[in-house]
Amino acid sequence: MQLKISRIDPTVSLPVYGTDEASGFDLAASADVVIPPRAIALVPTGLVIAVPSGCFLAIFARSSTPLKRGLMVANGVGVVDPDYCGPTDEVRIQLLNLTDQEVRVSRGDRLAQGIILAAPRVTWDEVPTIRQESRGGFGSTGA
Repeated sequence: MQLKISRIDPTVSLPVYGTDEASGFDLAASADVVIPPRAIALVPTGLVIAVPSGCFLAIFARSSTPLKRGLMVANGVGVVDPDYCGPTDEVRIQLLNLTDQEVRVSRGDRLAQGIILAAPRVTWDEVPTIRQESRGGFGSTGA
């Protein structure tokens, strides 16, 4: 899959895959940012990415980011829609500092990974009931 990408800052690197079989490409900070304790910050990447119609760019934390940095993607996963690709629609990483100390992010730090995923459009077929019996709630299978 080939995507259009634009650098807001021409000196930032394009995203790369860490290995030949990595599922996600790394997203890095394009500026130094200090995230206060227990606070959320938007970390710029300096990139505008055109996501294909029918898909979205999912932004996940790299596995090392929470463990080594005490940071996580604030809303669990970031979602970038196909129509968010205007000249100033910069992809930013929303990070939550889980620690009691400020965390310094430096330009070039790889903090998240992006994966292009399908996002099919659905229509609704409303029916009075879907099944005759309910399965049960959380933990109902004994797990």
